[in-house]
Amino acid sequence: MFTDFFYQLRDNAVPVSPTSFLRLHKALRLGLVNSIDDFYSCARTVLVKSERHFDLYDRIFAHHFEGAEFVHPQDEEVAAAARALIEEWLKTPELLAEALGVDPDELARLTPEELMKYFEERLKDQTGAHHGGNKWIGTGGTSPVGHSGFHPGGMRVGGVSRGKSAVKVAMDRRYRDYSQEGPLTQAQIGEALKRLRHMVPAGPKDRLDVEETIYQTTRNGGEIDIVFERSMRDRLKVILAIDNGGWSMDPYVHLVQVLFNYSRAQFKDLKTFFFHNTIYDRLWEDPPRRYKPFFVEDLTRLDPETRFIVVGDASMAGWEITAHNGSIHYEERSGEPSYKRLEFIAGTFPHSVWLNPVPANRWAYTHTIAMVAEIMPMYELTLDGLEQAVSSLMA
Repeated sequence: MFTDFFYQLRDNAVPVSPTSFLRLHKALRLGLVNSIDDFYSCARTVLVKSERHFDLYDRIFAHHFEGAEFVHPQDEEVAAAARALIEEWLKTPELLAEALGVDPDELARLTPEELMKYFEERLKDQTGAHHGGNKWIGTGGTSPVGHSGFHPGGMRVGGVSRGKSAVKVAMDRRYRDYSQEGPLTQAQIGEALKRLRHMVPAGPKDRLDVEETIYQTTRNGGEIDIVFERSMRDRLKVILAIDNGGWSMDPYVHLVQVLFNYSRAQFKDLKTFFFHNTIYDRLWEDPPRRYKPFFVEDLTRLDPETRFIVVGDASMAGWEITAHNGSIHYEERSGEPSYKRLEFIAGTFPHSVWLNPVPANRWAYTHTIAMVAEIMPMYELTLDGLEQAVSSLMA
């Protein structure tokens, strides 16, 4: 029974190691697990190493021990998106039919069950062979699914349950907000960025250094020599440059807002700048990009160990990057083409990345994305992409 459970976790992308599985068996052998409730907590503690897999663990646990239906995460997302499409269809059938490229009268003849099945099949097709097609669900902002592939209802975390069985607790899906499904949430961002730290000694020496005290006392033949050390403080400096203009970024406003809110709350030394499409001679400290310019050349006055993070879709006309005065805003004349400015930033801050909210499978359809990615490491604005970006920033 436990072996099947182990392989179900592995088959559904929960990275359970054989060593941790043997450790779980040792806990069983020592009598530390005396009920299914004990097993639920113990197995999750021993087998699952990250909060991002807690929700999937709960679903597999409920399926394995109670026979609850297990829906693959992709199928569940498609079904939720299809339900959202039906809601949108009831509001504006002509607009949605136009976005899908179908006859509204044809859809009107379908029963609700047939309509649900039609939307599910259409979504599954487009996650396969039709990436970037002109009828991609979400193009033009008419779809409730949106370009990022998440449905408007979002995800929620259930309350802490007390006095329930392990299966009931698992079926509550309290850790759904930590999973990789649905919109990128603040909980997920916190999980991905928790390694973005630069701890250095700071302040007075008022913290007992136990190991050094023992070492010095031993050297003194047993005469106590108490050693104090400074507390470790996070001295990481972060610059967040956000593309906040243009219709191409509209589908990702909520996603970028979540990242911005987390960064503002998490990082003590954070500078936020704004730009449109790409960076020229100036960044802006005010979101309207009118009153508080910050010249790119002045970035050299900042600490080069600062982590420079750019957030934008990098989708524009090629000449906006390569031409002198390439900005589409007449008042933003530039002495250097944008690619030169991006190279300058990447050279000034060795720890710099570009986070792109556009799904990576669509990058090949936009030439400027490839141009920017050649200058600065680019990662998808997803949970996996954030973790890869953090690894790059802390290398």
